[in-house]
Amino acid sequence: MARQPRLTVTGLPHLVLWQGHNRQPVFLDDDDRQAFLALLTDAAAREGAALHGYALLRDAVWLLLTPQRDGALPRLMQAVGRAYVRRFNQRHGRSGTLWEGRYRGTVVAPSELLAALVWLDGEPVRAGLAPMPEGWPWSSHRHYAGLAPQRGLQAPAVWWALGDTPFAREAAYRRRVHDGLPPAHAQRLRDAAVKGWPVGDAAFLAQLQAQTGRRTQPARPGRPRKSPSSDDSSVPK
Repeated sequence: MARQPRLTVTGLPHLVLWQGHNRQPVFLDDDDRQAFLALLTDAAAREGAALHGYALLRDAVWLLLTPQRDGALPRLMQAVGRAYVRRFNQRHGRSGTLWEGRYRGTVVAPSELLAALVWLDGEPVRAGLAPMPEGWPWSSHRHYAGLAPQRGLQAPAVWWALGDTPFAREAAYRRRVHDGLPPAHAQRLRDAAVKGWPVGDAAFLAQLQAQTGRRTQPARPGRPRKSPSSDDSSVPK
């Protein structure tokens, strides 16, 4: 089956995955990670995208952002991808591709944005990079937990709603990340990003389908069922 066109909707959050080619490392040291973040934050500001969260893993990058202008997301990814690969190859004496190819991603309903941020900030722990989210400095968790403010991040409205003061918001967010998500919810977010199906309730998906003209849920497997009137066996001989 051909891969469906990637769905990008201005003004809605997107959960994005970018993997290394053949799962090869895309960062070899902290200098690489710092350079990637600088390129990412500059491109987000230039192209018009609100960067909410990120997690830099060994062989992949996860992003949570909202494109605020038409075409902002693909332009941002293209600009960062090309500039980073050029720098990475020059610095490490290599040539050729670095990324798997096109990035993967999905549209996230605003009601799912906080869950997506919580899931993203826990990804370094699941990848075995740190025992706790705050132990990995290359994600957005330390920013939202009040441990280390980071340039270029824009907190979504759902984060601001966690409390009336910075201390209350940061403490509430730390509790959310510590508690994590139910396994089924976490798997749904990951699968959605990989396969490109939007995340949200039935009303959101219906509205998004009407807005974009594209299916927002996979078709049921198997051949379509025939109606009784079209079944020859039901017609008297």
